Amino acid sequence: MSSTASALRIATFCRSSRHLLPKSGLRYFSSAAQSLTPEGNDPSSKALKQERPGTKGPTKPLPKCADAVVIGGGSMGCQTLYHLAKMGITVVLLERDQLTAGTTWHTAGLLWQLRPSDIEVELLGHTRQVVSKDLEQETGLHTGWIENGGLFIASNKQRLDEYKRLMSLGKAYGIESHVLSPSETKDLYPLMNVSDLYGTLYVPTDGTMDPAGTCSTLARAATTRGATVIENCPVTGIQVKVDDFGIRRVTGVETDYGTIQTDCAINCAGVWARKLGAMAGVNVPLIAMRHAYVVTERIEGIQNMPNVRDHDASVYLRLQGDALSVGGYEPNPNFWEEVLDKFAFSLFDLDWDVFTQLIEGAINRIPVLETTGVKSTVCGPESFTADHKPLMGEAPELRGFYLGCGFNSAGMMLGGGCGKELAHWVIHGRPEMDMYGYDIRRFHHSMTNDNRWIRERSHESYAKNYSVVFPHDEPLAGRNMRHDPLYQELLQQGCVFQERHGWERPGWFNPTGPAPALDYDYYGMYDNKQHEDYRYNQLLREDYTFDFPSHHDQIKSECLICRNAAAVFDMSYFGKFYLVGPDAKEAADWLFTADVSTSIGKTVYTCMLNSRGGAESDLTVSRIESSPQGSSLTPTFEGDGYYLAVGGGVAQHNLSHITSILQDCRLNCRLLDCSTEMGMISVQGPLSRAVLQDVLDVDLSNEAFPFSTHQVVKAAGHWVRAMRLSFVGEMGWELHVPREACVPVHRAVMQSGAKFGIANAGYRAIDSLSIEKGYRHWHADLRSDDTPLEAGLAFTCKLKSKIPFLGREALEVQKARGLFKRLMCFTIDQKVPLFGLEAIWRNGKVVGLVRRADFAFTLNKSIAYGYIRDPEGAAVTTDFVKQGEYSLERMGISYPAKVHLKSPFDPSNKRVKGIYE
Repeated sequence: MSSTASALRIATFCRSSRHLLPKSGLRYFSSAAQSLTPEGNDPSSKALKQERPGTKGPTKPLPKCADAVVIGGGSMGCQTLYHLAKMGITVVLLERDQLTAGTTWHTAGLLWQLRPSDIEVELLGHTRQVVSKDLEQETGLHTGWIENGGLFIASNKQRLDEYKRLMSLGKAYGIESHVLSPSETKDLYPLMNVSDLYGTLYVPTDGTMDPAGTCSTLARAATTRGATVIENCPVTGIQVKVDDFGIRRVTGVETDYGTIQTDCAINCAGVWARKLGAMAGVNVPLIAMRHAYVVTERIEGIQNMPNVRDHDASVYLRLQGDALSVGGYEPNPNFWEEVLDKFAFSLFDLDWDVFTQLIEGAINRIPVLETTGVKSTVCGPESFTADHKPLMGEAPELRGFYLGCGFNSAGMMLGGGCGKELAHWVIHGRPEMDMYGYDIRRFHHSMTNDNRWIRERSHESYAKNYSVVFPHDEPLAGRNMRHDPLYQELLQQGCVFQERHGWERPGWFNPTGPAPALDYDYYGMYDNKQHEDYRYNQLLREDYTFDFPSHHDQIKSECLICRNAAAVFDMSYFGKFYLVGPDAKEAADWLFTADVSTSIGKTVYTCMLNSRGGAESDLTVSRIESSPQGSSLTPTFEGDGYYLAVGGGVAQHNLSHITSILQDCRLNCRLLDCSTEMGMISVQGPLSRAVLQDVLDVDLSNEAFPFSTHQVVKAAGHWVRAMRLSFVGEMGWELHVPREACVPVHRAVMQSGAKFGIANAGYRAIDSLSIEKGYRHWHADLRSDDTPLEAGLAFTCKLKSKIPFLGREALEVQKARGLFKRLMCFTIDQKVPLFGLEAIWRNGKVVGLVRRADFAFTLNKSIAYGYIRDPEGAAVTTDFVKQGEYSLERMGISYPAKVHLKSPFDPSNKRVKGIYE
């Protein structure tokens, strides 16, 4: 369609609009208007009433104390209140104005059940259960839930492939969904233009929530259970005390009308959460943007139609009686630079220059919109985060201060599931589900108050919200925040970097030369000049596929060099910590599942658990001795000492987990973070010993340097800690190197290995090599809702000893009862890529989901790991596993699969021990 024709169509739509004027009703900013309060939930069509005189001041007296205080009366605040009350604690909700007055009142209230995350599917399922059934059963009140279905639009093959993946995922949760042809879509939605469609995904049980009805019913149900809701009561401060161990803890919540003594404050303040966090000295990395939709005049024939998401047009169409709400995500949203304290039931004037870019897509999909008037516009503030995920959990800076904010305009959708998990978090110290993807501790502390990073990443996440979620996508925003010592060295050698935790880590090596990630150009928006011939972006787009990418063979080369000769992996972004002090042994015994208090010089692979036995981490722990030099490589300390190496992307999570336990147990020891002071160079492969023997000044034979040991040695004249370990299933060593020595040591390794055909390799190769060997990745096939017994890691647990450790009791109970889910390995012979979330079928029934998958180049087939359950609810025994016939469903197509009780690659573990036959 020509730009002229497009402009004419948009102009027709806009001329038909009848803007919601700032008369009696809402308060519009940039317009002089009286602040008024809407009756009901619909900001576009409900009658408005003036604020009643005499309502200033709290609606109830403040109690002197409470077990927990929820701050903010929007969707998340009300859901958290409701679930805390159901769990039986004394809880108070403080709202500065009236319930929903901030951002919840004007939200679209859509609920789509299928998203590319098993955790989010479960969270959404709980919200739907609460809103559509539980609340009405408990209170007798209807929340306003409307089940009119949801329809996702695919205008290209990749989008339809994504929907087919969602359909397969939904089968594991019993969510009915159908991939429809264009003609079937037309039958379902006669007003829709289907001429440019590849297909659609239809979920008949999706629907729409009423924000006001839902929140008021939640409050009613919570107060029935003893909770207290106090409106017109702004919070003015958070009381904090420092205890005898120097730990900051919440002691109260202050208002102009009194203080509530509590050791738990929950920040559900939405757009205002950052200001509330600042009161407590807590960083809340979110940003406010203006988010809009318009409501049309009546449309004949639209009644009972499903809600629509046209992702490729970045627009949604929500059924609103006999009209539609039209909104979406623009590439140039307006930031709300100065968040005002007083903004209850208020809106901004709609910026048509920004919003009209969504109209063409809406008109293309529903042509009748071209001649339909606009009854009203709604442009309100919403909070957005760097990865478009909420911020939840206990803040690392302050014990007892919890976050439940930053919901990226999805607070209604996710509120039920997240409210339940946050309530469990507050009461039991951890959520029931694996909430790492929402946990504030997923962000390194150096990022959470970096305004440039927050703004750039939040913008890109907003602009790409409706983009296809490809398995290997990387952000362009907020790059180059943290460089390891080898960054420049590897960049010049063609390294294509990934971003993790702020670090630039090696992804794979491009033989055509450097391709750096550049400063963020906002995709040319806000008068920024868009990068031309952006090589990194071009390579990234080659990964935008659900097939094998164009550089599949390059990753294969890196893998096979490691299997057949030797490869060098820069793993410097790893978290590197020392646990030292008089109580360090007691701490190590309690923290780690394995017995790490062995002889000095041993390195042990272990897990850390929560009280339910779920894995909070897997890592290596090396017992060390104090050194008079007192360097980052060889620290000086009293008592016992341990060196911890953990995945860099989860380093902050590990740091916070250990710190919290040390504080709770009041142990006299320190956790020292040396992550940026040292690099980590891993040399792996059958020829690694030959390569390193000329670099290190020690005997590397099996007798002198056995597997799972470490020594402080010299490498090319520099002191390093060498560890004989492998994460790829080969003989190899990790060199933990002081930062200033990384480049000369790396060059020495490459020079020594040149005659053996050594090469650099990246994390794409590590992903493939490690899954081929059957090694776990935390937060993929090992999460906080998986136990080591379920994950096949019982060997890491000191259950035969009498040493207590965190989570031991839960494991002992589980061992006695049997395992009701087990992680299994599957391979398929067809050469098709697997990425995770594929449904696992056994004897004609879905028994699980693939958690992690890749192509195994040595086996020359796709390999996958996923947890399976018995549909009858019985324990998953070895006989149950062996007696099944399996298949993996990928994008609606089932592929016969073989199940493996052990890794199909080197199941006897000879190669890591240096035994090559």
